[in-house]
Amino acid sequence: MPTLFDPARFGDIPLANRVVMAPLTRNRAPGQQPRALMATYYAQRASAGLLITEATPVSPLGHGYADTPGLHAEQQAEGWRQVTDAVHAAGGRIVVQLWHVGRISHSSLLPAGEVPVSSTTTPSGVRTLVHQPDGSLGMAPCTPPRALRTEELAGVVADFGRAARLAKQAGFDGVEIHGANGYLLEQFLRASINDRSDAYGGDVTGRTRLVREVLDAVAAEMGAGRTGIRLSPVTPANGAPQDPGAQATYEAVAQHARQLGLAFMEVVEGATGGARDHAPFDYAALKAAFGGPWIVNNGYTREMALQAVASGAADAVAFGRPFIANPDLVRRLRDDLPWATYDRATCYGGEALGYTLYPPYDEAVPVPV
Repeated sequence: MPTLFDPARFGDIPLANRVVMAPLTRNRAPGQQPRALMATYYAQRASAGLLITEATPVSPLGHGYADTPGLHAEQQAEGWRQVTDAVHAAGGRIVVQLWHVGRISHSSLLPAGEVPVSSTTTPSGVRTLVHQPDGSLGMAPCTPPRALRTEELAGVVADFGRAARLAKQAGFDGVEIHGANGYLLEQFLRASINDRSDAYGGDVTGRTRLVREVLDAVAAEMGAGRTGIRLSPVTPANGAPQDPGAQATYEAVAQHARQLGLAFMEVVEGATGGARDHAPFDYAALKAAFGGPWIVNNGYTREMALQAVASGAADAVAFGRPFIANPDLVRRLRDDLPWATYDRATCYGGEALGYTLYPPYDEAVPVPV
């Protein structure tokens, strides 16, 4: 069996190893524009077999947090080109995570006069990161959403397709569709949120329709062999209640992804950033339904990651928070070196501090005893 450090090929994307950097929102793109500081950050972490960028909105209505970079304008694609060029120069591979937050947003982050959109009018009951009157970043309750009209959904699909087109222009090796963590696509997937009576609600076929159409559109633009998807079947993130029919719903998505021949599927096991046994779910059955390269995520230690790949339970393991303070995480995993701890106070927003100033192991300053 392969090891965590062996090369792999996910669809048309070659990986030098099976360590994946998971998407991490960092809020360092003022004006929704990618910039040079981000290029430094990703290039520092290019030893990962695959970098998945921070979640990146596909339209002005898709933004839900302050200072997140978009991919819905030519200028943004040009900004992302700095990032992909830097990563490729460092020998890495990078895909962009395409995102629409849906109801997890605030009207101040959206075009004038707009409110968040969703599958429903039911508020999420959570907060999001906004610009405060003094210019600082702070939390505010999400604005209650409006339900997307049936005739608007083709436009949402087109937004994802356009973002995939811009991703190619920006030099990305592929894309990952964000279908997890209580954002727009999951707001349609879950019967616990989706209360629609049109063709995009009701049974499994209706609730998975938007995701299937997005997958089709993105694969048509980027190529199925360079398209992946992220799912989180049982996470309660962002006010997403449990769906009693989750197994059938997510397996239907996996089967459609299999028919398309997607490059990979990344699955968050349990509660995102929390308990792995949050709710029962048969991940092995979901893996079998997909049948393609399988990336696991959520709280993996070195030992767990080694075992997951060696046993065939996963083809790669995604690490999120450990990559914040450990730009050389692959080496630390390979050589069993200690992991540095990130500073949560500098995680969201700001400049280089807490972002590009974390040193690799050899340059780390010893902690006084």
